[in-house]
Amino acid sequence: MTGGVNGVALGVFIFFFVAVTVLGFLAARWRRADNALSLDEWGLGGRSFGTWITWFLLGGDLYTAYTFVAVPAAIYAAGAAGFFAVPYTIITYPLVFLFLPRLWSISHKHGYVTSSDFIRGRFGSKGLSLAMAVTGILATMPYIALQLVGIQAVLDVMGVGGGENSSWFMKDLPLLIAFGVLAAYTYSSGLRAPAMIAFVKDALIYIVIAVAIIYIPYKLGGFDDIFDKAGKAYATVNPATGKPKGSLISGPDAQWAYATLALGSAMALFLYPHSVTAVLSGKSRNVIRRNTTILPLYSLMLGLLAMLGFMALAAGVGVGVKGYNPQTAIPQLFENMFPDWFAGVAFAAIGIGALVPAAIMSIAAANLFTRNIYKDFIKPDATPAQETKVSKVVSLLVKVGALIFVLTMDKTVAINFQLLGGIWILQTVPAIVGGLFTRWFHRWALLAGWAAGMFYGTWKAYEQHTPAQNHFAGNADLIPYIGEKGYIGLTAFVINIVVAVVLTFVLKALKAPEGVDETSPSDYTADSGEPGVKEELPLAAS
Repeated sequence: MTGGVNGVALGVFIFFFVAVTVLGFLAARWRRADNALSLDEWGLGGRSFGTWITWFLLGGDLYTAYTFVAVPAAIYAAGAAGFFAVPYTIITYPLVFLFLPRLWSISHKHGYVTSSDFIRGRFGSKGLSLAMAVTGILATMPYIALQLVGIQAVLDVMGVGGGENSSWFMKDLPLLIAFGVLAAYTYSSGLRAPAMIAFVKDALIYIVIAVAIIYIPYKLGGFDDIFDKAGKAYATVNPATGKPKGSLISGPDAQWAYATLALGSAMALFLYPHSVTAVLSGKSRNVIRRNTTILPLYSLMLGLLAMLGFMALAAGVGVGVKGYNPQTAIPQLFENMFPDWFAGVAFAAIGIGALVPAAIMSIAAANLFTRNIYKDFIKPDATPAQETKVSKVVSLLVKVGALIFVLTMDKTVAINFQLLGGIWILQTVPAIVGGLFTRWFHRWALLAGWAAGMFYGTWKAYEQHTPAQNHFAGNADLIPYIGEKGYIGLTAFVINIVVAVVLTFVLKALKAPEGVDETSPSDYTADSGEPGVKEELPLAAS
């Protein structure tokens, strides 16, 4: 923060924030269904979104404020290693093209609202379904918290509530207000609110990126000077480690870690509860297939976005400042380089980019609790209206938990817990993705494999340390029998698979009960308009 409040930027930020707040509340009336007290309506938007709405919703869901801040911040702090986010978002779409349409079909055929609903129906196991639901909720909580971290970084750069001499209440008041607004319109409008706001969010982000990638290099003397200055900054020695701070090109010792992190992240991305929620809101199987072909346009934006990390170094943002927080580097770059009014637009893009995914994530986590904990274990006879009311309340509690996480814990801890969430979500792949193609795995074997992967991944992540941090300081460790450093989550996934395969052979030989599969092969290719497929809810009369 350069000092003082940037009044012009703050004014522009407030204007857009108020505008999307109004949209959030108006969304309750947008294509409203006749039966509003249903999770299909509140939690899945009536299962009625077409190709473009789903595209904006998924884009707003997956490419978050944290992406806007953290991807270039990773480039800023370490160099080329941070670019893993670009190839992984490219790799993920061919992978999900294979299984997302099947997940959509089976979910609409049987009225599943969450991926854990599918697990329960496919394997006849509430225990395995519960494990997947708890994993999803745990992985989502720090992710929501990091959206609030993104808003907080913008507020700090604008000089709002960031004064060190302020009381804790005044310092965090702007974040509390943003949280309150988010909670209110999510409770009121459900998934329709982030779906409508996503249009504004994506438009602002594309405008900011287009301007930044042309205007900032012009101001800094071109890309030659940017790369030259960034290279020199990376070459300086970090006194804490005695090694260079980063590099423009990953060295041979980092290639396994880079490749496995990209692959593991690609496998996990669309299994996060918020990703599944956005997918199931689509009105047809073809909507999902089209989206897997046009969503890579966001990867182009992400590649340009990552370049901002180099630009921040070349502009001298935070260079030489002891203990500088890389998460504020990009907001600070915008304030330093743009006119105040356009800096406000950029800050609004980041802030709104936090509201959209935070809303979807809280809805997704609430749906998991309602369907796979509350209904399965607490009140099996819950009516659709009761489910909706519980989900609304839980969505508020999830946000409160995320807010407490942000206000009470160090931001580095929040980031590391989000990295741990990626390791955990990867352990749901054998059950969810495997279950979409085969019933061969035994339900108990899948549960044991999940437990083994969760234990190994959490243990190894806990062991990672740096001179500045004792635990959870990274996501790479030596791969057994290979001896190269690789992504812990992918190693844990391999252990998960091995345990599941071995135990499946053993349990089948012992003729252990396998549970009832309520699905049939034709369910996995069903589309809207076919008999028995759950269609969008009828719209309310105007």
